[in-house]
Amino acid sequence: MENHDIRDFDFTDAAWESLYDVVDDAQFLNKDAQLIYDSLKHRLRIRSFGDYLKRYIYLKAGLTDPFNEIPLKEYQLIIRSSFSDNHTPASFTLTTAKLSALSKNWLTQQTVKRNVVFLLGFGLNMSVEDVNMFLTKALREQEINPKNPFEVICWYCYHNQYSYLKYEQLWQIYNDTMPNSLDMGRIYCEQTIGVRNSMHMIHDDAALIAHLAKLKANEKMSAMSLTAKQCFDELYDEARDLIAKIYNAYEAEEYENAVQKYIRKLSYNDRLYDSEKQKRIEQFRSRRKVFCREDITESDIEHIICAAIPTDRHGNLTPSKASKLNDQFSGKRFSRQRIGDILAGKAEVTRFDLITLNFFVFSQKLDEYPESKTRYLKFYESMNAILEKCFLGKLYIQNPYECFVLMCILSDEPLGTYADVWELSYHS
Repeated sequence: MENHDIRDFDFTDAAWESLYDVVDDAQFLNKDAQLIYDSLKHRLRIRSFGDYLKRYIYLKAGLTDPFNEIPLKEYQLIIRSSFSDNHTPASFTLTTAKLSALSKNWLTQQTVKRNVVFLLGFGLNMSVEDVNMFLTKALREQEINPKNPFEVICWYCYHNQYSYLKYEQLWQIYNDTMPNSLDMGRIYCEQTIGVRNSMHMIHDDAALIAHLAKLKANEKMSAMSLTAKQCFDELYDEARDLIAKIYNAYEAEEYENAVQKYIRKLSYNDRLYDSEKQKRIEQFRSRRKVFCREDITESDIEHIICAAIPTDRHGNLTPSKASKLNDQFSGKRFSRQRIGDILAGKAEVTRFDLITLNFFVFSQKLDEYPESKTRYLKFYESMNAILEKCFLGKLYIQNPYECFVLMCILSDEPLGTYADVWELSYHS
């Protein structure tokens, strides 16, 4: 960066500036896809975990030197000093790696394992809000999982400002506790929101251990978010209804053309009475396929949403690495394989799955929201409500894919613009 102020490292402001520059451009109505593509390619990028960690340390430590002039070793020194003050080891498990080497990795890596965030929570004396920020924004994952005993214990410690030593004591008690040995109750609701409400009612160690005993008794309970899966299913069914409607409209037009050809053919048959001709025409009309939700498969969803992504001779989507926006869009393709894994319970629903489905639903509501700004505001409100319900954090425009979707919502033909940008990424 040319400037040296921390504000220049405000990822959100920079992304909003990119969005406004695109949608306020006089050429947006005519060249929306090209403008969006250029912005994604040259301005928007995924910020690394290290970027977030440096920014967090810079602000928390109250550093005053120009942001871009802070050497990496100074960040490492702050981490080592803070870990020492908070009696936090270099890892949750035994390791021969030194904190100096590990901290360098954390500060320079694109992403890290989820447990690293929880370790940093103790080492840097983070709040629950800080940890959730790193989980949702830096890792783009769910907030602290109330179904995971490890994460619940960490949450309890952050919430009460307990040290890593307290965590170790509680983790040992949990490991030594038999299922329901301290509380014969069971967790009635398996949905994330229900378990989270139970977690938030924990006010002391005894209540924590009782809650953990319930979790241990429910070890077969899915660690995946049932709330997110429920939201996914609702959006998926709505999308299937809309695609069935699209197919029926197309079939009606195509079939009417076929009917007209059939009528012309019958008109040359002088041996049939008019009543017989009409009967045959009605029979012909009745053969038209009428699609319903159950007829729409994962392949149909892929065909509509990923229409512009090239396929190989087997009908499979071209590898994502062939896209010039692979870094920005990595893991965001809504393929039939991805959908199938979610429906089968083999994959966790991500924020990007929900965003893509809800975007498609709104792209088909042009009659309901013909004015682009109104459509944008309704989508923004709807999307935030869904993401917050699933504890995934609100829309975060710094994520290039999310900024991309918001730009498309503001275009006259959201789904067409969405497809055009994907196509440009493979063919430009």
